[in-house]
Amino acid sequence: MTSIASRLKAYCAGHSKEWYDERTAYLETFLTEERIEVLRRTLSSRTRYMTILTENTFHPQNASALVRHCEAFGLQDLHTVETRCKFSPNVNIVRGTDKWVDLTRHDSTEEAIAALKGAGYRLVATTPHRESCTPETFDVERGPFCLVFGTEHAGVSDEIIEAADEYLRIPMCGMVESLNVSASAAILIYMLSQRMRLSPSIDWRLKEDDAREMLFRWVMSSVKDSQRILERQFPL
Repeated sequence: MTSIASRLKAYCAGHSKEWYDERTAYLETFLTEERIEVLRRTLSSRTRYMTILTENTFHPQNASALVRHCEAFGLQDLHTVETRCKFSPNVNIVRGTDKWVDLTRHDSTEEAIAALKGAGYRLVATTPHRESCTPETFDVERGPFCLVFGTEHAGVSDEIIEAADEYLRIPMCGMVESLNVSASAAILIYMLSQRMRLSPSIDWRLKEDDAREMLFRWVMSSVKDSQRILERQFPL
């Protein structure tokens, strides 16, 4: 499933401040004040300081949960590698959250590593099999980071293990490693996003230009036939 947010992004990207502001203001006349307030409040909590990469998530329920976790805890971007299986959230489980999260599909793990490191992210492999930090000891202040989640059975790939800047594990007290990808992601995304937001030294909020474009996309997603409405009001 292609993210609705990703499809809109191509239409909305690369315009001037005035272009966005004018069209956003016009589309907001079709929304209630309550809806506008929800969009703006949610936007104020969005971040690209922290993101996730998932490799070959097979089960649709886990794919759906990852999208919902990102949306719930304010992560704007979700990256995937799908060399073995498609990342396919179930429409009945994802419940429209894909409208508000940007999904970037990479052709290979190597490409994902290059893109994320090129964008300045620390690559953090989630694995219980390495000497590593925990959600309590991980240094959220060292710079933007990407949590990498592997397959349900094999974990993260060898490529990720070799390329990782750091490793992260969730300490467990049981006799078996019983947390699946969805549960592990929920715990880590919640704990680290909370620590990130509570740090006075981290500038985790979206850049002004990103926030302006994103608000426009969200308003478009909230207004029925928004593109046709805009084309009538702002003809080419």
